[in-house]
Amino acid sequence: MNPLTKVKLISELNKKEAELGIQEKVSWHAEYQDSAWIFLGGLPYELTEGDIICVFSQYGEIVNINLVREKKSGKSKGFCFLCYEDQRSTILAVDNFNGIKIKGRTIRVDHVANYRPPKESADLDEITKTLHERGCGAKTPPPSSAESSEEEQQENPQRK
Repeated sequence: MNPLTKVKLISELNKKEAELGIQEKVSWHAEYQDSAWIFLGGLPYELTEGDIICVFSQYGEIVNINLVREKKSGKSKGFCFLCYEDQRSTILAVDNFNGIKIKGRTIRVDHVANYRPPKESADLDEITKTLHERGCGAKTPPPSSAESSEEEQQENPQRK
């Protein structure tokens, strides 16, 4: 499927869910609740990892990035995979960044269900090796007791 068609379909799906007031539990995003990874496609080739982190850190702490590069030249191939610390940040990134233009190019942002890290290389540090083994950000923390009590009060208002 054409990448721009995919951008349009994701945007339409998000708009329809917003109009219908779909709850987070039954949203199409819920299918990806166990993955904190997103795919970024259509990136300008001159962007670096730092540039991408600057833009995408608006919606959460980024713990890992894999900007795919050509092996010989080291030039970017225009796509990358990014992992947030908290899975909920992926929803914000997909909803708000999909279809935006960066340096004149429309980018595609989508969830990644099963991210596979690149094959081992001798120059990986220990932290990166640990992230590859255990993954990152896959578990969303449960709501705090303060948040859940506020939700209960909103759902079950009591008259005095």
